Amino acid sequence: MTGHPATGPRSHRSPRFSGGFHVKIRTLVAGTILASGCALAAAPAMAQDKTISACLITKTDTNPFFVKMKEGATAEAKKLGVNLKTYAGKIDGDNESQVAAIETCIADGAKGILITASDTKAIVPSVKKARDAGLLVIALDTPLDPIDAADATFATDNMKAGELIGQWAKETLGDKAKDAKIAMLDLAVSQPSVGVLRDQGFLKGFGIDLGDPKKWGDETDPRIVGHEVTAGNEEGGRKAMETLLAKDSGINLVYTINEPAAAGAYQALKAVGMQEGVTITSVDGGCPGVKNVEAGVIGATSQQYPLKMASLGVDAIAQFAKEGTKPKPTEGKSFFDTGVQLVTDHPVEGLPSIDTKEGLKLCWG
Repeated sequence: MTGHPATGPRSHRSPRFSGGFHVKIRTLVAGTILASGCALAAAPAMAQDKTISACLITKTDTNPFFVKMKEGATAEAKKLGVNLKTYAGKIDGDNESQVAAIETCIADGAKGILITASDTKAIVPSVKKARDAGLLVIALDTPLDPIDAADATFATDNMKAGELIGQWAKETLGDKAKDAKIAMLDLAVSQPSVGVLRDQGFLKGFGIDLGDPKKWGDETDPRIVGHEVTAGNEEGGRKAMETLLAKDSGINLVYTINEPAAAGAYQALKAVGMQEGVTITSVDGGCPGVKNVEAGVIGATSQQYPLKMASLGVDAIAQFAKEGTKPKPTEGKSFFDTGVQLVTDHPVEGLPSIDTKEGLKLCWG
């Protein structure tokens, strides 16, 4: 999940699955698509076959991101006649529930598993057991560690998502960027993870030298006030922001792992009258998050497309069950890139973006 921000619209290469399974691309808005996959059309409907079963295992069933992912998988499974069962952890980080879900899927004779892993390393033995039993395992959004522990990964380029908002923040602050005081509101201590990729992408985009890009917190740039974890929710974002404000009340730029954490950070800033003087950035591009960009709570966010990740994953399992073929990664990458776009109502020159009106049309589709 590494990449570099685009400097203009890219040509669209039609992603392929082995065995001739083609996914056609349709244009949503001419000139706005920055990465292949975010406007992928669903594969043609296959003949109804109730013998094909699949599982979707998400980190939680409450985060809107995973709710949308479940929606996409469920709709595509219904279309293809796939018997889909869904599972989720109790909280983000609940590896035990995901392990139990994999065991159930194997016992039920599923043909494949789609999973957003809570612990990218700890889940690997269970994933291996599923693959050894003949199941196709596709990681959604979050690559396993190592990435080839799964048969395939359908995901946002999370490093690029972070770079986009980092670049935007740097250009927006202008001369003030050299004296910025940055609060880093991360997901969890688990590294490497999606949270690490977004965090390190943001710092790279802002022009800060990284230590080990596979973890956060080892940077030496004095502009970083600190890193705090949020668990990806609003309450966690509020508490993390309060902690960093106690450390340095001069914070003027905030990176957040996702939009619920950003909303919490804003509440903490508002409580001390600082909401007008601090720029907040985030990643996800969900409908509530884009509305917060529109309202000025968030300055810019990077939008990803979980519904497409999940629907394409169901397509791949159905194809595997029928023909034994496995999905291939996007050319030049180790995963299937489902796309990312910068959403802001305050664009900067040289950095492609879409406004909130367009972001609301596309949010998580």
